[in-house]
Amino acid sequence: MNQLSVQPQVSIVVPVKNEALNILPLVDEIERACAALGPFEVVYVDDGSTDTTPDEILKARTTRPWLRLVRHEASCGQSAAVRTGVRHALGDIIVTLDGDGQNDPAFISNLVAALDDEGTALAAGQRIGRKDGHSKKWQSRVANNVRGWILDDATRDSGCGLKAFRRDVYLALPYFDALHRFMPALVKREGYKVAHVDVVDRPRHAGTSNYGLFDRLWVGILDLFGVWWLIRRRKRVPSAQEIV
Repeated sequence: MNQLSVQPQVSIVVPVKNEALNILPLVDEIERACAALGPFEVVYVDDGSTDTTPDEILKARTTRPWLRLVRHEASCGQSAAVRTGVRHALGDIIVTLDGDGQNDPAFISNLVAALDDEGTALAAGQRIGRKDGHSKKWQSRVANNVRGWILDDATRDSGCGLKAFRRDVYLALPYFDALHRFMPALVKREGYKVAHVDVVDRPRHAGTSNYGLFDRLWVGILDLFGVWWLIRRRKRVPSAQEIV
C-alpha cells in the first residue's frame, strides 16, 4: 500500500460510480493541475461500482503514492460518497470534482486561492458554456432560480461538482442526501463567506451520467424547504472565547 511521506495541504475528493474509462485520463489531469499546490492527495470514493472502476484506480495508484481508494460496499449516492471522502481526507482544504471529466482540474488552483480571503470557507465553481443537453440545463436553471428565491442565495450553479472548502466547516454542517447542492446557503448560515469562481464545463470523457433528472429536480424540493427551515432556526452565530 502506498503511503504519503508528508502531510497533504489539499485533498482532492472524487466520487465515482462505473467510470472505468474516465479514471486514468482524469488522474493524469489532476496530477498536472496540482503539481504547484504543494503536498496533496487524491481520494477516490468508489460508490459501489459494478464495472472495473476500482481496478483502474488501483492500477493508477501503483506509481502515485498520493492516490487513495475508499470503497462503498453498496451504492449510497453522490453526497454520501463526498462525505466519505472528506472524512478519510488528511488535508485541511478539500476540493471536490466529478469523476466523469466534465469538471476541468485546471481550475483547482483558482478555487483554492479563493479561500485565502479571510472568512471565506467555500469557493464554489460556476459553470460557463455548459455541455449538458437542453432538458438538463433547463431543469438546472429552474432549480437554481427556485433555490435562490427561497434561500436568498445568489449562487448561479449550485450543482457544479467543482468546489473547494475547509474540511472542519464542512464536517460541522448538518448532513443529508444532496447536501452538496445546498452548501453555499449552509456555509453562510454558519457565518462564513462564499466565493464564486467561473469554471469552464466540458463534455464527459466517456460513459453516461449515473444521476437522473428526477433526483435533481423533484426530490430536491423537500430538501429545499428543509434547508429553508434550518437557516431560519439559526438566529445568531456565537462568537466565543475561553477566559483564562
